[in-house]
Amino acid sequence: MTGPVVAVVQFAPIADAAANRDSIVALTRRALDRGATLVVFPEYSSYFIDPFDGSLAAAAEELDGAFTAQLHELAVEHGIHIVAGLLERADGERVHNTVVAVGPEGIVAVYRKQHLYDAFGQRESDWVAPGALEPAQVFEADGMRCGVMTCYDLRFPESARVLVDAGADVLIVPAEWVRGPLKEDQWSTLLRARAIENTAFVAAADHPAPLGVGRSAIIDPQGVVLAGLGATTDIAVAPLDAEAIERVRRLNPALQLRRYRVVPD
Repeated sequence: MTGPVVAVVQFAPIADAAANRDSIVALTRRALDRGATLVVFPEYSSYFIDPFDGSLAAAAEELDGAFTAQLHELAVEHGIHIVAGLLERADGERVHNTVVAVGPEGIVAVYRKQHLYDAFGQRESDWVAPGALEPAQVFEADGMRCGVMTCYDLRFPESARVLVDAGADVLIVPAEWVRGPLKEDQWSTLLRARAIENTAFVAAADHPAPLGVGRSAIIDPQGVVLAGLGATTDIAVAPLDAEAIERVRRLNPALQLRRYRVVPD
């Protein structure tokens, strides 16, 4: 078996950047104690406040700021990869909702959220600038290719498909999946659907209750939940098997049989 041991970390970032970094250090060490080599944190891990207000712009960081520096320090110290949501500075009054993947070699992927959460009575776009339609962000960890997306992107199947077309074996989904009627079920269903239709692993980390639905999970290419959480702060860990991708795609060559391609709008 080859592949990373993935940990999805379910925790609630707050409006205190230094405290969030301390939490990430402590939670990463807990994940390492369970053998993790790839640690996934939620969306907005560097800073979060509900409801959004003007403090977002003040708390936003440069891509090479204190938050990413802390991730890199952990990655170098332990020889791991870490993926987490970053509140990044942008032009104008809005910020970027960014996901960074960091390894011992530095930043290996940067994804700025393209589908903003203007739904269910929310307007993320009032505060956040959408990311450009840039090439898929894919990096390698322990012999497997990992693609990055975030939260509301999950409702757009093409977001996952372009990552798989770029070679991803694992779909990494940091999120703050807001609670509401049927939202828990939709989150779990969409995670499994993205795994099944792309014959790929999915590793998704959410905020815990009461703001998020929780239910962070690691899912195999057939939609089986390998490890999952409830609604509280916790860590789920599972090893990924690169050979499982081969086996599933040999038995179900859906990606080869498709007759449509994804192109930018």
